[in-house]
Amino acid sequence: MGSIAHKAFICGCSGPDLTDNERAFLRDERPCGLILFARNCVSREQITRLTDGVRECAGDDVLVLVDQEGGRVQRMGEPEWRAYPPARAFATLYGSDRDEALAAVRLVTRLMADDLREVGINTDCAPVLDVPVSGAHEIIGDRSYGDDPETIIVLARAMAESLLAGGVLPVIKHVPGHGRARADSHKELPVIDASREELEATDFRPFAALADMPLAMTAHVVLRAFDEDAPATVSRFIMTKVIREQLGIDGLVMSDDLDMAALSGKPGDRAQAVLAAGCDVVLHCSGVLEDMTRVAHVVPALDGDGEARFRAALDRLKPPSPYDREKALAMLDTMIGEVT
Repeated sequence: MGSIAHKAFICGCSGPDLTDNERAFLRDERPCGLILFARNCVSREQITRLTDGVRECAGDDVLVLVDQEGGRVQRMGEPEWRAYPPARAFATLYGSDRDEALAAVRLVTRLMADDLREVGINTDCAPVLDVPVSGAHEIIGDRSYGDDPETIIVLARAMAESLLAGGVLPVIKHVPGHGRARADSHKELPVIDASREELEATDFRPFAALADMPLAMTAHVVLRAFDEDAPATVSRFIMTKVIREQLGIDGLVMSDDLDMAALSGKPGDRAQAVLAAGCDVVLHCSGVLEDMTRVAHVVPALDGDGEARFRAALDRLKPPSPYDREKALAMLDTMIGEVT
């Protein structure tokens, strides 16, 4: 189908195969991406059929995303795919052998990229750049590459660059930082009272250091030092003054899932608030066609800076570079053995 105009939203789908109604929706509404979850991931042949169908309906130039971090967040799981260690396992190794940890991140991530690319997925919603603190909710926990910005910066960059080397786009998340949240934004709105100085010294640093990455995902958290009431995702001040200007992120910025309880209002209202704040793209994950339609009907076509960022991200997709796959498999076995 080639290059077509896309709308500024990413949607899900209900199951392992596109329904006739979903195919019609993708043709008519032209999302710029589709995100997969465990409900959509059964086998290699099935996902390949699904992603082929997405491109047939929505265009070849579309993002096909999945949350494949390793550990607790791995949508393509056993027994069809290998288990991967959580990010924290690499941080633990980094504490004793930095060179070995960096090699492990790079090699293991290349295996992950192979798994995704093999079935037509071109975007991984990883790495997590959040900096957890004592007393924070466990929703981030071992998904983070450590407890300090320096370790996270080094290991997360290694993962992001290895995904790119494997022909897959990384998504840095959850900007400008979810690590201090004492609540799960899937269930309620976290409010963070840390000072501007604390946030700039810790939470913001990994995002500023990886601002060159092509894609980013926002955090549904209130940072009172910058906006008393609005979650970052729908805060015009945080989107423009913090994420774009202070952190220097110029890639395509998508919201976290619209359906999370941290946001309020109907799906269409949420989508409009996200875009009004300055996000380039709305992410809606449920796969419920009625809600997807409400979102699609209120979002505009990608144009201007948003369209330019979308195209720039796609331009970062390159054929994978060579790597030592057997060494990577041995490294993965070692890492998994240590975790279990």
